[in-house]
Amino acid sequence: MNGQKQWTRVAVLALLVLTVMAAEGGKAEKQGKKERKSDCGEWQWSVCVANEGDCGLGTREGTRTGTDCKQTIKTQRCKIPCNWKKKFGGECKYDFQAWGECDLVTGKKNRTGVLKRALMDATCAATVTATKPCGKIPKTKLQDAKKQKKEGKKRERAQMD
Repeated sequence: MNGQKQWTRVAVLALLVLTVMAAEGGKAEKQGKKERKSDCGEWQWSVCVANEGDCGLGTREGTRTGTDCKQTIKTQRCKIPCNWKKKFGGECKYDFQAWGECDLVTGKKNRTGVLKRALMDATCAATVTATKPCGKIPKTKLQDAKKQKKEGKKRERAQMD
């Protein structure tokens, strides 16, 4: 009976040793697979192209290089926000300052924007400048002259009554 217990212990110990060896062998194979994946290059993504118009839902294409890569091209859904300034690229968003004073020579006013956020892999300028027409420029001299004329007419009417 004592001999039977020893054989059982030896068998259990041998089983444990085989289990540990098998587990280490499996880890070595998995590490080898990870090394093969590193042969593939990084994904390079194109800009997002809207399905309709110049904003909204669209797609972008990704490519990568590598001899053992299973997949070298793939397409991904993307979105171009419609409220972003298209003038500075639909993938760049800027924080703009208040509009500056009107330049009377050019009839335009300016403001500067600092890059706030860019969509994936977009190349955006760090700062941009926007211009727009000044609009109606108040002409104080003409308005003051008209007011004086009206007030003068009112006085004349009051004296006649």
